[in-house]
Amino acid sequence: MESRIFRAYDIRGIFGEDLTPEIMLKIGRALAALMDEEGMGNTVLVAHDVRGSGQLLSGAFLAGVLAGGVDVTWTGRSPIGLAAFSGLMLKRDVMAYITASHLPPEWNGIKFYSGKGIGFSAEYNMRIGEMVADDESLMKRSVPWDAVGVSDEISMNEEYTRYLASKFDIEGVRTVMDCGGGSMSIIAPHVCRKLGISAYLLFSNRDPKFTHRASEPTKESLKVLMGHTKKLDVDFGVAFDGDGDRGVIVDDKGRLLTPEQTGIIIAKEMLQEKGSGKVVANVECSRAIEDQLEPLGAKVSRIPVGHTYLTLEAEKQKAMLGIESSGHMVMPEYFLFDDAILIPLKIAEICSKSKKKLSEMVDEIPIYPKERIDMTCLDECKFSVMDSLKETFSASYDKINTFGGLRIDLDEGWALVRASNTSPTIRLTVEARREEDLGTIAEPFTKAIREKIKEEEK
Repeated sequence: MESRIFRAYDIRGIFGEDLTPEIMLKIGRALAALMDEEGMGNTVLVAHDVRGSGQLLSGAFLAGVLAGGVDVTWTGRSPIGLAAFSGLMLKRDVMAYITASHLPPEWNGIKFYSGKGIGFSAEYNMRIGEMVADDESLMKRSVPWDAVGVSDEISMNEEYTRYLASKFDIEGVRTVMDCGGGSMSIIAPHVCRKLGISAYLLFSNRDPKFTHRASEPTKESLKVLMGHTKKLDVDFGVAFDGDGDRGVIVDDKGRLLTPEQTGIIIAKEMLQEKGSGKVVANVECSRAIEDQLEPLGAKVSRIPVGHTYLTLEAEKQKAMLGIESSGHMVMPEYFLFDDAILIPLKIAEICSKSKKKLSEMVDEIPIYPKERIDMTCLDECKFSVMDSLKETFSASYDKINTFGGLRIDLDEGWALVRASNTSPTIRLTVEARREEDLGTIAEPFTKAIREKIKEEEK
């Protein structure tokens, strides 16, 4: 077993190499042990995405959980939002979703959530990894025959659809929907029909190999969607990633929106209804969020990068919206977890009510110039470099945020310095309101980082 499959907020590996049914059995057993040690309850909901290895790996994982004396509800192949909704409604203590998200089809893994839909902490994921590594001790903790967990199987597709239909008021909206052959193919077209959205479907059949479109929605992979949205008489287009926790919006002119643009449009509509509210956004998100939303009554709070922080902080801070620069988004008035179906439904509702086209709303939101600079730094040095930079920058700048890196806010823009968790790299990200200020902001930070790396690597 490769320890690298255990990451801060999920488990990922290549099927047959560093992720096998045998390892998944142990991971299931380790989860049961963790739940016992932490008093987390005795029920788990298990589901998987469309990947070919999903059913096999979820079966092995399920066996491990049952061997630990924990009861299992299995919902089979499902998008992640439907699985989390099922766990929430059924009051299961933990939700385990077998997926590798946007990675290629040979990959697979697991994401763990609490019953409310908040992702497991890095500490919990690392402890599961440590238990799996201690093979002999773990297997001794299996329960006797009369304490083995029991399993059942259920589908909550209709309950999920009815819930969404009760929350949105949509009329006369047309869209192009690109499911990418991923998990959203299972439920998103059905939801649209039930909610009165006329959807032209792209890649809506399940495709375990992602042969027609990569599971990661990017400008390159969404050219078909962008072309169709521009050509057809529709209000917008949407594309989902492989497991259905990210939705990317394309406006009626065929332009791909940034997560910040989408979030700002949604937040503006929420502020019209509420008058004020809190928005949480990670430290990589554009300053346009503050510039656009604070004058309308929003209070913007910056949080570390990672969907676990997004769900956790959205609950903790009672936020009306949470935005991740990677495209994850949460709207706690519906539920805490990042279900991508909410994004097109909210955009459809906005388009249904507004006299403006989506493209007109987009034109009101600036895209600030941004640059990323990767600097090589030895793994054994990069975190000491970050500690040194924290001391230096804290003494030099007033507005510094140390969540998940070092973000320094300036009048002209901002700079973010982060050490990579997976490669020997320190990354500088710089954003400016004006193109001509980009280099001016980047230069002193680039120089300081290179000097610290040189000092630490001596």
